[in-house]
Amino acid sequence: MLPDAELSSHDAEPNYPQPVFSIKVYIYFTLTCFCRYVSVIHYVKAGNILLTEPGQVKLADFGSASIASPANSFVGTPYWMAPEVILAMDEGQYEGKVDIWSLGITCIELAERKPPLFNMNAMSALYHIAQNDSPTLQSNEWSDAFRSFVDYCLLKIAQDRPSSAELLRHEFVRRERPPRVLIDLIQRTKDAVRELDNLQYRKMKKILYQEKHNGPMGESQEEEEDGDQAGCKMNSLGSNHSIPSTSVSTGSQSSSVNSLQEVQDDSCAELHHDYDSTLESSTHHKKDHQFIRDDLPHRDHRSDLRPSSSERAQAHNYKNRERFTTIKSASLVTRQIHEHEQENELREQMSGYKRMRRQHQKQLIALENKLKAEMDEHRLKLQKELETHANNAFIELEKLAKKHVMQTDKEMKTLAADEKKFQQQIMVQQKKELTNFLDNQKKQYKLCKEKIKEEMSEDHSTPKKEKQERLSKHKENIQHSQAEEEAQLLGQQRTFYDRNCRAFKRKIIIKKHEFEQEQLREELNKKKTQKEMEHAMLIRQDESTQELEHRQLKTLQKLRMDLIRLQHQTELENQIEYNNRRERELHRKHVLELRQQPKNLKAMELQIKKQFQDTCKVQTKQYKALRHHQLEVTPKSEHKTVLKALKDEQTRKLAILAEQYEQSINEMMASQALRLDEAQEAECQALRQQLQQEMELLNAYQSKIKIQTEAQHEREQQKLEQKVSLRRAHLEQKIEEELASLQKERTDRIKHLLDRQEREIDAFDMESLRMGFNNLGALDYPKDDYR
Repeated sequence: MLPDAELSSHDAEPNYPQPVFSIKVYIYFTLTCFCRYVSVIHYVKAGNILLTEPGQVKLADFGSASIASPANSFVGTPYWMAPEVILAMDEGQYEGKVDIWSLGITCIELAERKPPLFNMNAMSALYHIAQNDSPTLQSNEWSDAFRSFVDYCLLKIAQDRPSSAELLRHEFVRRERPPRVLIDLIQRTKDAVRELDNLQYRKMKKILYQEKHNGPMGESQEEEEDGDQAGCKMNSLGSNHSIPSTSVSTGSQSSSVNSLQEVQDDSCAELHHDYDSTLESSTHHKKDHQFIRDDLPHRDHRSDLRPSSSERAQAHNYKNRERFTTIKSASLVTRQIHEHEQENELREQMSGYKRMRRQHQKQLIALENKLKAEMDEHRLKLQKELETHANNAFIELEKLAKKHVMQTDKEMKTLAADEKKFQQQIMVQQKKELTNFLDNQKKQYKLCKEKIKEEMSEDHSTPKKEKQERLSKHKENIQHSQAEEEAQLLGQQRTFYDRNCRAFKRKIIIKKHEFEQEQLREELNKKKTQKEMEHAMLIRQDESTQELEHRQLKTLQKLRMDLIRLQHQTELENQIEYNNRRERELHRKHVLELRQQPKNLKAMELQIKKQFQDTCKVQTKQYKALRHHQLEVTPKSEHKTVLKALKDEQTRKLAILAEQYEQSINEMMASQALRLDEAQEAECQALRQQLQQEMELLNAYQSKIKIQTEAQHEREQQKLEQKVSLRRAHLEQKIEEELASLQKERTDRIKHLLDRQEREIDAFDMESLRMGFNNLGALDYPKDDYR
């Protein structure tokens, strides 16, 4: 693989004239990847963009990428997280525009050497990102197009954030880019790293040479050390912003230092081999993405310094095969490993926090599924109950219909028997009347015959033949009169029979109609009773469903509040643990400073002593020159006096100088102690203020989350109340509509029955009228006539 390195390490030089062009190349490549793979959620940052030696850009570290859109996982690097990712556990899902936010944060990282809020605790940064405004570029040296691009990427609302295709049309991306800016930048970085490694090599060689010969360091070595320190300072400045994240994979933060193995002599290689073994044993779990420095050409002319052991070379080649090359310096790699090890605890804390959030989400999902299954079972039970009631009602109506058929048949038979009985009763009565009438006629005939015979017997003047003819004529008249009376009686009886039978049949029809009306009323009343029972069941089911919904909502909200309290308690514990760790680290630093202070004071005292010695040497030289001059200009007889005076003057000046030396030592110690105390107190005060601000930020965030959760619960309660009231209103409306429909059916069926019965009566009366019978309804017969 070609020597790759993060884009952030290439932009490390602050004096590079056009670092913004490397930002543009990165942005252009990233946006092109987004357009090509629109469904991949990657959580980009500068550390995940690699540059090859020819200037090619590579997108790396897909460990937390997701092909699902929308996603709802809570993963990623905190400082590059979009607000919707942080709130994913509370507000649901998010889409691929989180990468647009990460792109904007990466632009700020490349421009300002670190992402926003990087000096803040990672947990506190989460709270800050979730509730505060979007970050912006702090410096005014950037162009308006770049500032507009960053602000466009960092829109707080995800829906307002642009897509990658829209960003590719932005003015900042469409501007012309120099073709060789990345190649020149990579070459400058490689040269700087090579020079830095050479300085480190010379420094190690001097240390080993000094230990071997136990000799003092010359001025040239001191100059080299000064140059080496300057190189280290430049390296520290250049890699200021390349700080490992708290949530990236472990392997992407670690690397091994093997440049010394390639450039040192046997003793140096042995020393470095021991150090490398110790380092690898402490970071053996990070070997999946280790980095080594690029093999630089300068090692060829120092082949005599390489280890001569073949086993050492084989082990070295084996380790190189497990890694891929980079152009980071050895000191930078070592410092990053040290920082990475220091942040293990914070990373574990963040991992535990993420696991807790995922566990909380699983608990909520499990409870929601359980409540949903319970609600489905409840609704299925109610549906079965309603179906059972409908089936029972249908069966009851079928039984009632069969009962009505049987009752109708029985009633029809009864009415037919009554009609037949009524007809027979009339016929018997008329037969009796006819018999009596004939008997009376016979009696009247006999009386009339005897009366005529008496009259004829008294009349002796009338001839017998005439009497016989007269008697025969009277008999014929009587018989004819009786025959007419009999015929009239039979006609009256026939008319009476037909009229009364017709009237009785009309009454039978009315009875039948009344029976039909009674059956219809019974059927309609039965339907009404069943419908009322169904409505009562629906109301009872709605009330039970409402009670279950309120109970489930209360259970879900209680669990959510319990989890939020547990989450807030964990966040507070993590923050307190972080505060205690920061205070311990600061205390440890102060203790080390206090332990180091005697050495520093000793060094400063030696420096003052050296200055005093130099001053003494100067005064001694001046004293010798003055003595020589005085002895030359003074007579020989006065030499003793002059020498004594000069000696006294020298002693006095040396005493003054000694007093100044003691005073300087005391002042230096006092000032250094005071300066150290003041510096440590200032650091403590600054740390307390920072931790207090982070704690206040956490409290504000938790209060906001609690208020939002309570507001969400209130909205859920209101939504449920609205849903329940709307469902109850629909149920009541349905009940009213069904009752109205039932009443309409009742009215229509009764009206239809009455109309049909009225038509039957009218048709019967019209037929009776054609038969010569009218006003049949006015006839009143005794009950014993036909009952």
